[in-house]
Parts: sequence; structure tokens; C-alpha cells
Amino acid sequence: MKIPEDKYIILFDGVCNLCNSAVQTIIKYDKNNKFVFASLQSKIGKHLLSERGINPEIIDSIVMIIPNEAYFIKSDAALEIAKKLSGIFQFFGVFKLLPKLLRDQIYDIVAKNRYKLFGQKEQCMIPEKPVSHKFL
Repeated sequence: MKIPEDKYIILFDGVCNLCNSAVQTIIKYDKNNKFVFASLQSKIGKHLLSERGINPEIIDSIVMIIPNEAYFIKSDAALEIAKKLSGIFQFFGVFKLLPKLLRDQIYDIVAKNRYKLFGQKEQCMIPEKPVSHKFL
């Protein structure tokens, strides 16, 4: 599969209800159609992680990739995504003022407990027709 170089790529936990809700929110507020998605568990997701030297067996974080430029994980990824969205999400940039270590500790607590708090699916989300073109 050809990786689009003009889109931001978001890798997410495809069985996590919180992550799937976040993806649906991003799609809703992606007014400039700049994001595409793949699950961490997918072949393309594992390839993109491996290409960046990230072990796909141990990562459980959202990852945002700007092709040929950079990638972000954990709280940095969440804040970069928010920065690219329209509306109230611009406000989240204020959290960049917090030390990365603190932001990532909070992120890790939520990530560690996400299945307990929000549940999980048996299998990765299968996108429906109106948005299926946004998934790699």
C-alpha cells in the first residue's frame, strides 16, 4: 500500500474503545481532511512503527506520523493532533507548558487503565463507507 505523503498518519489501538472514540472525534473535526488512520495491530501499522525503530510489540500509545518529517508518541502525539484540528481542540496546546515527563506520566496512567475504564472490542474497528477512505 502506498503511504500518503500529504496526510498526517495516526496509529491507534484498534481494539480500544477510548482510542476508537478518539478516532471518530478526529474524523468529525478534521475539517481540512488531513488525517488518515491505521491500527497499531495492522500490517501497515506494524510496518510504519518498525520503519521508525519503534518495537510494535511494546508500543501501546497513539502515534502521529508526519511522513518524511517526524513522528510523535504519547502526550506529544495527542497535542500535535489537537493542534491540527479545528475548534476547541486548539485550547489543548496549553498543556505543552507542562513538562513532558508529567504529561507522559498522566498519559501512561490513562493508557494502562483504558480497557478497564472504557472497555475493548473483540477485533479492530471496521470503518464504514463514508470514512473508509481515511483508513490505510
